[in-house]
Amino acid sequence: MKSSSTILVTGADGFIGSHLTETLVRQGYKVRAFVLYNSFNSLGWLDHCSVDVSGRFEVFVGDIRDPNGVRNAMQGCYAVFHLAALIAIPYSYHSPDTYVDTNVKGTLNVLQAARALGIKRVVHASTSEVYGTARFVPITEDHPLQGQSPYSATKIAADQLAYSFYASFGVPVIIVRPFNTYGPRQSARAVIPTIITQIANGQRRVKIGSLTPTRDFSFVSDTVAGFIAALTADLGIGEVINLGSNFEISIRDTAYVIADALSASVELVLEEERLRPEKSEVERLYASNSKAQELLNWQPKYRGREGFIRGIKETIVWFLEPSNLAAYKSNIYNL
Repeated sequence: MKSSSTILVTGADGFIGSHLTETLVRQGYKVRAFVLYNSFNSLGWLDHCSVDVSGRFEVFVGDIRDPNGVRNAMQGCYAVFHLAALIAIPYSYHSPDTYVDTNVKGTLNVLQAARALGIKRVVHASTSEVYGTARFVPITEDHPLQGQSPYSATKIAADQLAYSFYASFGVPVIIVRPFNTYGPRQSARAVIPTIITQIANGQRRVKIGSLTPTRDFSFVSDTVAGFIAALTADLGIGEVINLGSNFEISIRDTAYVIADALSASVELVLEEERLRPEKSEVERLYASNSKAQELLNWQPKYRGREGFIRGIKETIVWFLEPSNLAAYKSNIYNL
């Protein structure tokens, strides 16, 4: 693939999408960033991208739910990274219809356009939430799928649609399944920013949801590297591939790692509104990344507990910048 070929990134205005856009630009790719239309003319996190990247990518403003806009955005592109999605699990409990429109129909729009336009590769973003609570660990790509929230159910549907377009029409799809990505710019709806921002704002009674679930956290640069490996690899078409660190840590221990990095002594306070319904909580996520190593020649640089602590410290540095911290409302529960 020629780096001069245009690469579309849907969801480029979001957390992972903005980091992916920046990295692609730095690596010499011609990038078209698909961002959600809004009346504020905001490009999301791309408004805050690094100076060396600013102005070096094309912007397409649209809505992933609109098939005509998606098709127009993909015109002349070699490949597409499809990251646009609604991802907040609590919000999916009371507005599931919007998740079907965005995550399922939006994915269908991308796939239909890719088929019609002859796109050479579609890298579709899945999520570890599709596995639900682990039935065995480490979780391989053969693990059963369990839609324990409306969000995860729509992502399962989107993944199956993506695979169906490969199986039925030969659309060159790779389904990349990141585990819990964290890092600079992550939404306050996620647990790590929630803990960091409360402590950074002087709170020592940290409000949090369930403490016992475990997660396999992946630093954002590792996730981005996995996506790009899926773009350039000779293998993997038609496959589902986990991107995880092959390491699990409980939410309780995660909170104490963050507190230690901030030299703070904290009390963890369970807040009822932050709890998922009992059967909806995913109790354990712990990835096998052997398939990614085999097919994509990818493995995380932020590995194990040491790598996790290093990633947390780098994330904290970003959040402690006053202008960044001011963008987060740590005193309220963010859906």
